[in-house]
Amino acid sequence: MPTSFVLINTDIGSESNVLNDLKHVEGVEEVSAVYGVYDLVARVRTDTMDKLKEIVIWRIRRLDKVRSTLTMVVVQDR
Repeated sequence: MPTSFVLINTDIGSESNVLNDLKHVEGVEEVSAVYGVYDLVARVRTDTMDKLKEIVIWRIRRLDKVRSTLTMVVVQDR
């Protein structure tokens, strides 16, 4: 089951709105606001890599106020 962490930059001041929107995106299991270079971190888990790609490209990146993303695919879990 593919899992990834998606680091997200938002427009200034829109972090909580985007966080709330992400809670309703299929496959997003957890989302947190963070300090640092990125504003939010989302954990996404799907059935296939194609589904993961679809969620990141067509759902997360297209949310209003999302400026950029960086996706890190998990290669090993404990």
